[in-house]
Amino acid sequence: MDLWFATGNPHKREELAAILKGHRIQIPSPGGGPGEAPLEPEETGETFLENALVKAKALYRRVLAPVIADDSGLCVDALGGRPGIFSARYGSEGGKNLDAGERNALLLRELEFCSHRSARFVCAMVLLLTEDRFFAVQETLEGEIVREGRGSGGFGYDPILYLPEKGCTVAELTEEEKNRISHRGKAGRFLAGILSSLP
Repeated sequence: MDLWFATGNPHKREELAAILKGHRIQIPSPGGGPGEAPLEPEETGETFLENALVKAKALYRRVLAPVIADDSGLCVDALGGRPGIFSARYGSEGGKNLDAGERNALLLRELEFCSHRSARFVCAMVLLLTEDRFFAVQETLEGEIVREGRGSGGFGYDPILYLPEKGCTVAELTEEEKNRISHRGKAGRFLAGILSSLP
């Protein structure tokens, strides 16, 4: 099946394509098609799931074909769950977004004197087949925030989430290892099962 993925992030597209083998994953071009505005729906939800649905419905109305959307982020217990749904925009001011390294540095500064460092990646993923028919799943990857980033793989907050059972950060995993255990990998495999059962 051809599936549209409501993201402008090529890293996410590559991860999902590896997870949903056998399905062709397309993403909207960053600037939209000729005469089209970029796909940048306002994320008005208060949860990962609500924002995933906002993205899925916005893209579905454009392509009128099955769509997958996700909303994901890092939730740090000592920060009351922040950055949470604002993970991609964390620390941004005046319309200027911080890059991934700057966001990681900000978060590590906020936790500098904190000994309680439990955190998790959260991914809510939606498979929207029609305007009113969808399947949804939310998964996590549990870990702890390191005191200094490690690893060059992955993207986003991967260098600062340490996985005690693996003895490394997410950024130190291979792509295959990450897809096997990650929040997005687990959610994607659940939806792959749904896809395989559809008539």
